[in-house]
Amino acid sequence: MKRQLLLGFGLAVCFCASAQTKSGGISPQMLQQIQQQNPPTASDRALRNALAVNAIDALAQNHEHAGALDTYFSVETKKQSITDQKSSGRCWMFSGLNVLRSNFAKRTDSLTVTLSQDYLFFWDQLEKANLMLQGVIDTGKKPIDDQRVQFFFHYPLNDGGTFCGVADLTEKYGIVPSEVRPETYSADNTSKMSSIIKSKLREQGLELRRMVAEGKKPREIEQRKTQMLGEIYHMLVITLGEPVKEFTYAFRDKNGKAISAPKKYTPREFYQEIVGAPLNGSFIMVMNDPRREYYKTYEVEYDRHTYDGHNWKYLNLPMEDIETLAIASLKDGRKLYSSYDVGKQLDRKRGYCDLENYDYESLFGTTFTMNKAERISTFDSGSTHAMTLTAVDLDANGEPLKWKVENSWGADWGQQGCLIMSARWFREFMFRLVVDKQYVSEKLLRDYEQKPVMVMPEDPLFQLDE
Repeated sequence: MKRQLLLGFGLAVCFCASAQTKSGGISPQMLQQIQQQNPPTASDRALRNALAVNAIDALAQNHEHAGALDTYFSVETKKQSITDQKSSGRCWMFSGLNVLRSNFAKRTDSLTVTLSQDYLFFWDQLEKANLMLQGVIDTGKKPIDDQRVQFFFHYPLNDGGTFCGVADLTEKYGIVPSEVRPETYSADNTSKMSSIIKSKLREQGLELRRMVAEGKKPREIEQRKTQMLGEIYHMLVITLGEPVKEFTYAFRDKNGKAISAPKKYTPREFYQEIVGAPLNGSFIMVMNDPRREYYKTYEVEYDRHTYDGHNWKYLNLPMEDIETLAIASLKDGRKLYSSYDVGKQLDRKRGYCDLENYDYESLFGTTFTMNKAERISTFDSGSTHAMTLTAVDLDANGEPLKWKVENSWGADWGQQGCLIMSARWFREFMFRLVVDKQYVSEKLLRDYEQKPVMVMPEDPLFQLDE
């Protein structure tokens, strides 16, 4: 009996030792070395006590750098009302529509309008549902674990997007004033609605794959997809409201006074009134991606809002060129769609982004040395949020000192709804800019028109603006 116990104990010891010292694991000896590398100090104990009851940013804030902000800008576009996307990922839409209404106000000199995000979001979600279902049909003969197939089932629907979606959706469905189609709860709080519709789309996608596998005729598959989209349409009507087909509206000046008698419009007629011409073909999207060759055009496959729309296509430029384009547009009173990794070094209370807002290195006794390319490659940084670029402050040599954007987090946030960014932060964490072609040189326009290099949406940088 004792011999059996000793034998069992010996086997257990051997098993445990083997499990602990397996190559790549943390062995007892390694753990001892880890623990001895940074023996606790009195300062560490003080920090532990402080962090137990305080936020990290509260202790990491660089108070020598937290004084009053300089809010003067030498080049600034006209102010407009601040919007609020609330608990949704529609920043791309808010920024895009902010640009459209700003251009309208500039063109008319006095008229103001706010545009309905709820209306356009309805069509965005329906179109993305169709994009997913048609993508499943197109890849129906591939195995379920194929990367493209998994892309459609993993991301059947989302709130995010880029300005390309604003262009495709508004041209196709038009726009309406916010007074005609105000926000609904599900537009402001998209999580639950999105979760339910995603589940339905995945279920529908599996059925379409079975139809493809069974050799059903394309016409039969298309008819079934149309029925499925009817279900999605019904769910969207319940949560976002029935899309407006016709409405009556009277324009008002900046003081709120009606300047004409009310007039009937369809959404597409109102688009013509506000925008006046097709957006597609009037702008280029530029990006700063130091991992890739500059002055080359890239296109992101499947990164679009409508199946028959435009993929996200951009010209990769150094930050100096992007700044030149932005300054030229702002000097002419034109706001711009732009996007950033806004969470990095953001002082929410002051509405200010700068590289020295928080000193995490001193707090944790370490260093953070990755450059912009390395942060992108390792998923540490990328475009996360779109905002409307509205102002720049230039020094005597015309070089930018700081920038300002209209945000979509409400007028009570930051600098009366705006965010100020230092020039050095801008260069590190700004990624995308949409600029009208009239401000782009002939050389850059030729670069933009070259055959694009196709890239896949799994790339670290090609996350949607939210």
